[in-house]
Amino acid sequence: MKRFFCRGALAALLSSSLLSAAAPSHAAGYPSKAITIVVGYPAGGSVDLTARVFGEALSERLGQSVVIENLGGAGGTIGANRVARATADGYTLLVGSTNEMVIAGMINSAVRYDGLKDFTPVGMIAAQPMMLVASRETGVTNAAQYLEKLKQGASGAYTFGSSGVGTALHLAGEMINESTQTHAEHIPYRGVSPLLTDLVSGQLDFGVFVMSSGLPHVKSGKVVALGVTETQASPAAPDIPALSGTPGFEKVDINVWFGLYGPAGLPDDVVAALRSALDDILQQDAFREKMAASGATLYQPGMDAAQFQVTETEKYGRLVKLAKIERQ
Repeated sequence: MKRFFCRGALAALLSSSLLSAAAPSHAAGYPSKAITIVVGYPAGGSVDLTARVFGEALSERLGQSVVIENLGGAGGTIGANRVARATADGYTLLVGSTNEMVIAGMINSAVRYDGLKDFTPVGMIAAQPMMLVASRETGVTNAAQYLEKLKQGASGAYTFGSSGVGTALHLAGEMINESTQTHAEHIPYRGVSPLLTDLVSGQLDFGVFVMSSGLPHVKSGKVVALGVTETQASPAAPDIPALSGTPGFEKVDINVWFGLYGPAGLPDDVVAALRSALDDILQQDAFREKMAASGATLYQPGMDAAQFQVTETEKYGRLVKLAKIERQ
């Protein structure tokens, strides 16, 4: 893999050589070896895709190899726990998502880390909308028809599926219930494949997918897209409208996001080096194009990741209560 030092890194190196009386900082020699980015999910999913595209760009930017370590299981929390317990030196990082960084600790007592206290938030990378889809058996082809059908039926007469209790997909469905003042009954699945099977067969009425995993099935005609869960259509699928554009769905604004984290106590100069690299990467045309192809929207450089996570924790805490999810 090609390695190079950017002008900023070269300037820092020259500056440190002139200041012989000063103790060497972490950033002056960072990174001096390969960096591991942990992903708490198997290869092929939206978090893994984000980590791999970002990891390649980070390797080029810092001049060191970046290794992706997939440590799937328990909704991303096994991987997150590994990083929370790692040495805070900048060589073990996490590309974390909404579920393991915010939601999991609210609903699972087995989660032993605190998403706000046990990590250093380096910065936000990107977000993907979710999409509400319908089984072809329902005859529903748009959000207005969905609302009409749900309002005509008894509470719980229709069902929606997600990839599990307490996931961002589940809570997006609950947000749709709240916004539309209807109630589709939630059916949890162990992944996308069984959910899709029941949608195609008509055993399930509706489903919520992350854009990157749902779009292929929409394009193939297996399911019908009713709308995305953000306030604007995605550039990756401009023909699928935003749900919030339909009366009754105005409060639907939720996505799955991806951020870069290190263990708590990451040295300030290492954080600064990583944030500088992240900010540069977010402005690279090649990175933007690769991420846009998956339906992702990049965050702005310099975003306050710590405050963002506080806000997201408050939002999802409310949704967990709304869904009456008991902490297990």
